[in-house]
Amino acid sequence: MEDRDWRNQTVVTEFNFLGFGDLPDLQILLFVMFLVIYIATVSGNIIIIALVVADQHLHTPMYFFLGNLSGLETCYSSTILPQMLANLLTGDKTISFSGCFTQLYFFCALAATECYLLAAMSYDRYLAICKPLHYSALMNTRFCLQLAAGSWLNGYLATAIFVLFMSHLIFCGPNEIDHFYCDLIPLIKLSCSDTHLVILLDFVLACVFTLPPFLLTLTSYVCILTTILRIPSTTGRQKAFSTCSSHLIVVTIYYGTLMIVYMLPKRDTLSFLNKVLSVCYTVLTPLVNPLIYSLRNREVKEALCKAVSKFVAFTKTCRDS
Repeated sequence: MEDRDWRNQTVVTEFNFLGFGDLPDLQILLFVMFLVIYIATVSGNIIIIALVVADQHLHTPMYFFLGNLSGLETCYSSTILPQMLANLLTGDKTISFSGCFTQLYFFCALAATECYLLAAMSYDRYLAICKPLHYSALMNTRFCLQLAAGSWLNGYLATAIFVLFMSHLIFCGPNEIDHFYCDLIPLIKLSCSDTHLVILLDFVLACVFTLPPFLLTLTSYVCILTTILRIPSTTGRQKAFSTCSSHLIVVTIYYGTLMIVYMLPKRDTLSFLNKVLSVCYTVLTPLVNPLIYSLRNREVKEALCKAVSKFVAFTKTCRDS
């Protein structure tokens, strides 16, 4: 009977974002704010990548992974913000079926990849602090490349399997997504099909592909903190902790907001709070990452100062000539 019901209805070919539509007077202000954030995010992360590539003092495993993370954050922001900006500017809140699933795929793939990259970075800090004598031998160039490639491959592979299953769901109306991007849970709610298998697959893939990097990150920092507390001198403890404090802040912000969003009860009354918290890890986290690493990291600050000095000297030479 249910099968006949959805077959008699029109299949959805596009979706409408509700987004922040309940704030109609703030649409222009939101557009300007998110545009500034997007420009700052892309600029900041590209500067980090350029510094890591150009400065030989940053040719180390830690900064190699930081360059990967900055590249990922640039892609992450570009998956969501351009569509959101277009919606706010034009007032057209629609997105095609294929466009929605493309956005879902890249968003989930990049989020999963970030989990693995953060785990790789935490393992790098674990070896540097807990196994300093073996660090150079263990964290060699080949192993770094394998960790980075594995992070990207796992993230995209796991998501490809899931989105392939998701794309076979039937959507026959309504077509309003109560969010500002194509997120998993709001999409599943709109399906006319039986979604139990998709929800089960999501749980299995989350356990297999997302839980291990989280546990590795957690275990690495337990070992790191235990080792730091054993250092007798206060100066030694501060020096050891300073090498991983930036990464620890990034990990806490990312996993903290992610867990709050997906553990929050899915009630209509909490819909707006869910969107605000989603902004934290989809929009603000990619923005603050380069700030955290540049402001709290001496090597990055020195590389940035040298780059600025060279640029000023170059422009002065060009002006004089």
